[in-house]
Amino acid sequence: MKQLFIFLLLAGYGVSAQSLSKPEAGVIATVKKQMPETEAFLEKVVNINSGTLNKEGVRTVGKLMADELDKLGFKTEWVTLPDSLNRAGHLVATRQGKKGKKLFLIGHLDTVFEKSLPMEPFTRINDSTASGQGVNDMKGGDVLVIAALKALHTQKLLDDTSITVYFTGDEESGGGAASRADFIERARKCDIALAFETAQGLHSVTTGRRGASGWTLNVKARTGHSSRVFSEMGYGAIYEAVRILNEFRRTLGQEQYLTFNPGLIVGGSEVHYDDKTAKAETIGKTNIVAGTALVQGDLRFLTESQKENARAKMREIVDKSLPQTKATISFSDGIPSMEPTAANDDLRKQLDKLSRDMGLGPVSAFDPGARGAGDVSFVAQYMPCLDGLGASGKGAHSIEETINTKEFPALIQRTALFIYRLTR
Repeated sequence: MKQLFIFLLLAGYGVSAQSLSKPEAGVIATVKKQMPETEAFLEKVVNINSGTLNKEGVRTVGKLMADELDKLGFKTEWVTLPDSLNRAGHLVATRQGKKGKKLFLIGHLDTVFEKSLPMEPFTRINDSTASGQGVNDMKGGDVLVIAALKALHTQKLLDDTSITVYFTGDEESGGGAASRADFIERARKCDIALAFETAQGLHSVTTGRRGASGWTLNVKARTGHSSRVFSEMGYGAIYEAVRILNEFRRTLGQEQYLTFNPGLIVGGSEVHYDDKTAKAETIGKTNIVAGTALVQGDLRFLTESQKENARAKMREIVDKSLPQTKATISFSDGIPSMEPTAANDDLRKQLDKLSRDMGLGPVSAFDPGARGAGDVSFVAQYMPCLDGLGASGKGAHSIEETINTKEFPALIQRTALFIYRLTR
């Protein structure tokens, strides 16, 4: 029985290998051969701080990646942004051809680790793990893209393809709508968008991501001696703010994929808030009914209709003011959602087939409620998209951020073959 099991297992690998064409087998061999160069390049870029506000660092990392893309026959350029945005800009690399689908490959050069934070250099922890700032989110993803394209170029399989590589410089702290205008314009000229945020291992991919927006609640109330609260003074601004927040939680708190987090709340006789520094000051006494309250939060959603329905219900709750109080709520758009469409799932099915052909196993859709917003969401309404195709690892946005170096070569190989199949 044991011998039969081993025979069947080996037969299964044989079938898998036969599912790949000769050019595809050549690409895999090339990725393996080039891995020492790939890992050395990853270490080099991880050891350069590129926090969003470190514009020099972001541009330095961008220049290194542009140099690599230049060698592969891409035309590279740097998209500058208005000085008022205080952002470094974006790297764009393009090549034009007539084969297959026009691809839009998305990454970002910046990390959450600003220059003021202690530097955590690239460190090999063991034979399957390395750590460093942005090592998976998302310098690992950027390097993965370049390594996949490099293997295809070596095998002369990039000829006559249409690919745009767009690495933004401010994904972790976006510069607003003006910062994504060029990004959206270029994407709309393509057929498919592939984004290389952190992968959740080999067996899942992102077909949907929640969007993120903001909201501000302002409450005004009659103020006076605290002994008259609940009577002619009414309830005060703080009680009204608490009522509204609790009704948000009670009414909307169980809806799938919808979250709304009050991240800041202040109340008292007077409130002053500085939007630029996100700092608030308040003055109040225990024997004075609070006349003012301010709450700021975010709202995350999977579809535009879910966002609009939630906003409508929140407005209804706000309008039902307690006596002697008046509240208003305003909303601000941030990053749109990437809805899990049938077209996105068709892309996943193509990746699933490729993964099985490679002997890596199935690829399912990752829970969209478990991912935050990302750059791909800005273009998701225009074309089929997949995300979560980058390097796998743990601890993103923390000093414990790591990359899975065992899975990294397989993810590069799969990306290279996916690009190959989509551009035939």
